Amino acid sequence: MGQKRANCIGLWSLCAGMVVAVVSHSVACAQSHIVSLQKLDWSTAEHLASEAVRVCQAQGYSVTATVVDTTGHQQVVIKGDTVPLQSLSVSYRKAYTAYSYGLAFNKNTTSELIAAKVTGPANGALNTIPEVLFVPGGVTVRTASGGTVLGGLGVSGAPGGEKDEACALAAVKKFQAEFH
Repeated sequence: MGQKRANCIGLWSLCAGMVVAVVSHSVACAQSHIVSLQKLDWSTAEHLASEAVRVCQAQGYSVTATVVDTTGHQQVVIKGDTVPLQSLSVSYRKAYTAYSYGLAFNKNTTSELIAAKVTGPANGALNTIPEVLFVPGGVTVRTASGGTVLGGLGVSGAPGGEKDEACALAAVKKFQAEFH
C-alpha cells in the first residue's frame, strides 16, 4: 500500500508539473505574439520637425519637414509659411526613404544612400514605389547610441537637396542625445 501511494503521489506530482509547464509555455507563447516598437513620442517628433523648419528659415528657406515613425507613416508634418506645393509629398518621401533604406543598408542620410549607389536594382523597379525618392534631404533618426532606427526626417523646399539635408541633420544633431 505504501509503494502504491508513493507511485500515485509521484504520478500526481508529474502530472501537476506537466500542467504547470504547459500553462507556463502557453503564457510565454502568448507573450511572444506581442510586438513592441521603439519610436519617438509625438512631442519629440514635433520638436524635431519644427527645428528643421526653423534652421532652414534662419537661412532664408521655407521648407516642409516630415517625421515618419517605425511603421513608415507620417508622424508629424510642419510646413513653413511659403513652401512650394510639392514639398509636402517630397519631404515625406525623403523621410520614408531615409528610414526604410537607412535601416536596411545602415546609412544615415539619403545622400549616403546615393553615394553608396543604393538605388535599387538596375532595372529601376524600386523607383516605381511611390514612397521611395533617392534625393538628398532625408535623415535616418536613430537612438543616441546609434543602434536603433526610430524613423526618418525629410526636408523639402530649399533650393537644393543638400540644403534640405543640412537643416534635417542640424535638427537631428540637436535632439539625438535625448533619443534613449
